[in-house]
Order: sequence, then structure tokens, then C-alpha cells
Amino acid sequence: MSFLTRYQDDPATPSVGSALKDLGLRAVAPGLVPFALVVGVGLLLKGPLKSFGTSEEAVNRSLADGRTPTWNTITMLLSHVGNTEYVIGIGVLVALLVWWRTRQWWYAIVPIVAISLQATIFVIATAIVGRPRPHVTHLDPAPPTSSYPSGHQGASTALYFTFLLMATRIAHPVLRTVVMVLCGAAPFLVGYARLYRGMHYPTDVAMGAVNGILSAVLAWGYLRRDRSAAQTRA
Repeated sequence: MSFLTRYQDDPATPSVGSALKDLGLRAVAPGLVPFALVVGVGLLLKGPLKSFGTSEEAVNRSLADGRTPTWNTITMLLSHVGNTEYVIGIGVLVALLVWWRTRQWWYAIVPIVAISLQATIFVIATAIVGRPRPHVTHLDPAPPTSSYPSGHQGASTALYFTFLLMATRIAHPVLRTVVMVLCGAAPFLVGYARLYRGMHYPTDVAMGAVNGILSAVLAWGYLRRDRSAAQTRA
């Protein structure tokens, strides 16, 4: 059974109890690994590698020096793509549409699992690390969370990387390619916007992306699928 096609290979309906059990064992518990990775790197950046932040800030200063009214507006819109309310709203909307189209609730909730796992790791990690934001003019209101890791980057990556995986099921090749390209590009645009607007260091964005990708992968594989059933079906 391919990891990518696991929901197509075995479309069997799980019970709510078994799905919750799988969620705990196959997504929440393994989520301790990306959590430890994100926190570990953050503590290094806050401690032994603190001087690295000074060199990173050169990127923020360079982007700040090159700001223009046009790009200020464009990046404001791109930054909104990673806002919590947008990510939750789009995630819920797509989950409902997928459930309506497939009648597979266990598949439709994958984006919700991804952004929930990412958000949990982010909230705890940012509280532990507590890294200050770059010393440049901030174009967005600074949320109460610290600079590391980027929540906007993590949320958008978890959501749109999950959408990219789901888009592989689109039958029409042109539509499938367009959707996958857009979903793959969205997190990069959000990350650039957050750097441009002075809200994060490059490593904040990079580790936010790592958090988002790993959360999406864990969410995609959260439900146990029957390999033998898939082989019989094939």
C-alpha cells in the first residue's frame, strides 16, 4: 500500500473509537518527535547559537530597507493567508466539502488533524523558547507569542501541504497540477511575507515549515489502513 494512496487503497470505514485510538497512537504520540526537534533547535538559537541571530537579522534589515508601498500591500495579503482564523476557516470548509464529496469523514478530517497538531506544538514551543522578534520595524501587530517558530508559516504549511496530498486524488490532470502547484507555493509566499514584514528570523520560518510538514505527514498517516485488504482489492 502506497503512503500517498492509502485512503484510496483501503476505503473501509473505521469506528470512531478505533479512529481516536489511531489518532493518539499514530499522530499525537509521535508528535513528540517534531516537538522535541522544534524546541531543541529553538533553545540552541536562544542559547549557544544566539550570535547566529545577529547574522540572520541582516536578512531582515535587507528586506526592510527595500520595502515599497506596493510590496507592503502584497505581503500584507500574503501574510493573512497564514492567520489563525483564515487557516481554521479554510481547513473546516475544505473538510466539509471533502466529506460531502467522499462521505469519508475519517479522510475529510485530515487537514483538521494537521493544523491542530501543528498548533499544539507551536503554542508550547513558542512559550518555552521565548525568542524576541527581529530588531526592525514590524509591519504587522506582534501577537503575544514569541518569534520562534513562525506560527503563520507552520499553520499554512500544515494546511496546504495536506491539501497538496489530497489533491493527488483529483482525476483531471490539468486541474490536479494547478491545485498542487498552488498548494505547494502558498507556504513559501507566506514565509517570504513574514520575513519581509519583519516578524520573524529566517530560522523561525524554516522551523515553522518543518513543524507544518511533519504535522501534515503525521496527520496523513494517522489512520491505520489494512495492507492486505488493499492488496486483495488490487
